[in-house]
Amino acid sequence: MEQQMRYDNLKLGERGAIVSIIAYICLSSIKLIIGYVSGSEALKADGLNNATDIVASIAVLIGLKIAQKPADQDHPYGHWKSETIASLVASFIMMAVGLQVLVEAAISMFQSREQAPDLISAWAGVFCAIVMYGVYRYNKKLALKINSQSVMAAAKDNFSDALVSIGTVVGIIGAQLSMPWLDPLTAIIVGIIICKTAWDIFREASHHLSDGFDEGIIESYKDTVMSIEGVEDVKEIRARNYGSNAVVDVILLIQSDLEFQEAHEIATRVEDELKRKSNVYEVHVHYEPGG
Repeated sequence: MEQQMRYDNLKLGERGAIVSIIAYICLSSIKLIIGYVSGSEALKADGLNNATDIVASIAVLIGLKIAQKPADQDHPYGHWKSETIASLVASFIMMAVGLQVLVEAAISMFQSREQAPDLISAWAGVFCAIVMYGVYRYNKKLALKINSQSVMAAAKDNFSDALVSIGTVVGIIGAQLSMPWLDPLTAIIVGIIICKTAWDIFREASHHLSDGFDEGIIESYKDTVMSIEGVEDVKEIRARNYGSNAVVDVILLIQSDLEFQEAHEIATRVEDELKRKSNVYEVHVHYEPGG
């Protein structure tokens, strides 16, 4: 039942990815068209940013779909890590486009510009920032509801895109105030933000794929185990991620004179309590005689 609920959450998480894809298709089209018509380098860079976000959101959607596949002979632990791999692929794509935006904006910085971008590009930026902030709120609420790392990463990307659009507006307005260099300068800043977001996604995804885990969370797991009657000490405790699911390995120290059934009951209580209190997906418990 619990495992089916986690699969249902992955299915629900697809909504966030689909909402992001639709929003990015619409907003990137608006930004690129108005950016080319109005001559705004910053708005064009922002539009390219959203175009990469389409690919990133599609990667998240594919990852969520693959992660729903049950365990099989080749994947006895399931396909949970597929969404993490999808995030890794998306980060490569975002970094490539971010570098392209930086190069084009830097070239534009040293080219003479006879006039500032049309003011309509600023209004387009304001509209897109408002829409993207709404998408961010939706995805954040959904991610918290289903405890999805990939949907939360998408929400953070949505929020950064809203900030990028606001920065684009600032650059365009500055260009209107006889500072035409401010528009390509903002495009450079947009490119840096794209690369920074790509790096953050890559770092988190690679951390999970290499079985990295937050030490503070592991300590909270240890506190939970130590609070259970019959546990004398925790000899070792480790954890790793399968997608958004935590798997814990723990070695307990218990009284050496306990009957097998009593020791087994303590191990079962440890497993049940970690799953209940900390929403752990799977717990492997081994117990040894204490001192």
